[in-house]
Amino acid sequence: MPHPLDQKGKSSNIFRNKDDDVTTYDLKNLNVLLVEDSRSMQTLIASMLRSFGVGDVLVCEGGNEAIGILTITQARKKGSDIKGIDIVLTDWLMPQGSGVELLEWIRSHEADNIKFLPVLLLSAYTTQKVIATARDNGANEALVKPVSGATLAGRILSIIDKPRAFVKTENFFGPDRRRQDMAFKGPDRRKIQAEMIKVNHEQL
Repeated sequence: MPHPLDQKGKSSNIFRNKDDDVTTYDLKNLNVLLVEDSRSMQTLIASMLRSFGVGDVLVCEGGNEAIGILTITQARKKGSDIKGIDIVLTDWLMPQGSGVELLEWIRSHEADNIKFLPVLLLSAYTTQKVIATARDNGANEALVKPVSGATLAGRILSIIDKPRAFVKTENFFGPDRRRQDMAFKGPDRRKIQAEMIKVNHEQL
């Protein structure tokens, strides 16, 4: 199925610069579901996403509410005014449905436009624990709080530029847990490094 996060234009608030070669990302058609129970974190992360040029940011407070939203948005019919979600950013521990429970629901769903949704897991826990939990439950990326604009942009662009193939085993379905950086002969126009990403309004 087509990757939901293909580049869609020339104007954006996120770009990377390598050897004076600028790749611009137009995220105005990107719809993000932010699942976070902290109101302050909701405001901070939503503000960052909008500063990147993300077109629409839906916010909810737990995995249970997120399931309801995804059930509606992803079931939309062609031509509907309801916008489908392209990427999910979810906190790990929340009283009204955890991020892991949401991940399990997404990855076990029958509908491809839910099952293959890119998911970024956020947590205040230590890096290794977050990475292991995200990897083993089928998240595409993981991010430890507090979140900076540059690191959040870097994770989103990693999902766009380096989508991992999905694998299915007896007890796992999700992006390949083995990261592979394949050698490429020729100009590398897709590689992204977090320190090369410039983000507007990172002071938010």
